[in-house]
Amino acid sequence: MNATTDPTSAPWPTGPVNRNSLRRLLKDRAVTSIMLAVPDLHGRLVGKLFNPDVFLERMTGGAEMCSYILATDIDMTPLDTFDFTGWDQGFGDFLVIPDLDQVRMLPHRPGTTLVFGTPVHDDGTPVEVAPRQVLTTHLGRLRHLGYEMKAGVEAEFVLYKDGPDGRAPAWTANLDYALQQPPEISDFFHHLGEALTDAGIGYEAFKTEGAAGQCEVTFAYGDALAACDHYAVFRHITAQVAARYGMTPVFMAAPETGVASGLHLHLSLWNEDHQPVFAHRRKEDLPLVMAHAVAGLISALPHLAPLYAPTVNSYKRYRPHSFAPTRYNWGFDNRGCAVRVTGHGAGTHLEVRLAGADANAYLTLAAYAAAMAHGIEEKLMPRPARNSDAYQDRGSIPVYPDLAEALAYFEHSTVAHLLLGKDVVRHYTHAAKAELHVHRRHVTNLERQRGIR
Repeated sequence: MNATTDPTSAPWPTGPVNRNSLRRLLKDRAVTSIMLAVPDLHGRLVGKLFNPDVFLERMTGGAEMCSYILATDIDMTPLDTFDFTGWDQGFGDFLVIPDLDQVRMLPHRPGTTLVFGTPVHDDGTPVEVAPRQVLTTHLGRLRHLGYEMKAGVEAEFVLYKDGPDGRAPAWTANLDYALQQPPEISDFFHHLGEALTDAGIGYEAFKTEGAAGQCEVTFAYGDALAACDHYAVFRHITAQVAARYGMTPVFMAAPETGVASGLHLHLSLWNEDHQPVFAHRRKEDLPLVMAHAVAGLISALPHLAPLYAPTVNSYKRYRPHSFAPTRYNWGFDNRGCAVRVTGHGAGTHLEVRLAGADANAYLTLAAYAAAMAHGIEEKLMPRPARNSDAYQDRGSIPVYPDLAEALAYFEHSTVAHLLLGKDVVRHYTHAAKAELHVHRRHVTNLERQRGIR
């Protein structure tokens, strides 16, 4: 059974359902649990599991959740002195409004359906710093300019096997593009593919990569917000499926020294006539809107780094000849560039390669959308494309060496404040400072290794 099956006719419904179908499923007891989920600052789904009868009777207008779910570090430690929450305000609740048009069944948890929710203030306005709302704002900005963004996600992660001596990569050989994989890994991909399909997530392909334990998943191209929703659910499902094989998926930008895992987003803009405005046939004839978008990305993204490179580990991925960029440059089908023009004819699009696996997809895409809108509004034009080794491009701005430098630029950037607004800049500055604070007061294994003689 696949995601196109009528959910009301199956004993274990699959795929996305609409609000009318959900009500019937609740009434028929095909759904026994409602998961109301909010993407947190780190792109993870957090929320509550509701009794379906209670949800249907009392929660369709909103459910209370502690506001700290948008104010924690990666360990869920509450962070103080955010504008809308903190100890000085008692970490009160906000209302989370369920989006009953964004409902999907979770096949790895039979009888459970996931509903995305929007946190709102007391006056009913969305919490503007919530990652999903930040993206919605900037997709709206592009829409105001006459363009819809479509996106495809290409995600890398490393599978670790849990053993008596700790965790190690699930395989050690170079399996890049391998079609013959260890049986356990083939079984994992098979069950993950079934779970994603039944959840209504259109993945295109799985592949193993060159690094030990490294995998790549590519997803179908489509609506930009839906692409991020699918990716958030994918991460949630992948962790559950991997656990059944005694494995853990690790979404770090640099999970091992010399290993880089990216979150590459493929982007295009479509006009009000539903035509792709990046379509072209000759490299030399870059469409004007596409040129503006490329220039916006190259000029604005240096100001927005904490949105797509949010951790100390993010910056350990940016190494020469690693397939992760080290310069803010662009080129035609050049995987060493930060922005790659790729595809053919009507399928021509941009691949932005700056984000690592630790990035929040909503915030990453929001940064990219804001930068592209900036380029279009200001009619910016890019420098010449890099048609040779992108890592030798001394004429382009280098990617920051660490989070501290990126944060200092972000916090005081006029461009960041102009594009994102002071509230968003202040919120994510505070989150990045908390990340830095943790690293500055903890001793690492490398320090012990170099210091104990």
